Amino acid sequence: MALRTRRDSRKLGAAMARVLRPGDLVLLSGGLGAGKTFLTRALARALGATGRVTSPTFTLVHEHATPRGLLVHADLYRVRDAGSAPLAAEISRLGLRERRSDGAFVVVEWGEDAIEALGGEPLLAVSLHIVGPHERSATLFGSRADGIV
Repeated sequence: MALRTRRDSRKLGAAMARVLRPGDLVLLSGGLGAGKTFLTRALARALGATGRVTSPTFTLVHEHATPRGLLVHADLYRVRDAGSAPLAAEISRLGLRERRSDGAFVVVEWGEDAIEALGGEPLLAVSLHIVGPHERSATLFGSRADGIV
């Protein structure tokens, strides 16, 4: 799927919001600057979040209230190779699996190595790729991907 403009990314976020259900796990992958946080912001807006949606790279987790339920946005980039504790232990400490069990929409950047610790297969996975200075492409996987046009 081509994301030629920011508007295309916002449309993808809105399409994702239409198919997601409370407790769903969404994994976002792609290199630095591929648009993972921008896409999460678009998803949050489509779910009805009104506050600032920024990268949780340094805080690891941000929570956003929406009319459809809590959106938990995590970035595991800094803990993937932290060396101090295994990734599964860090995820447990962050409570991501529990938040998912509680019915939150859980969106995780850099979580492809932690699927089991996050509670099993994501219902939607989006792989983002930089195509040009302002253009991205997205490949969608998972059972919820079929509902996104």
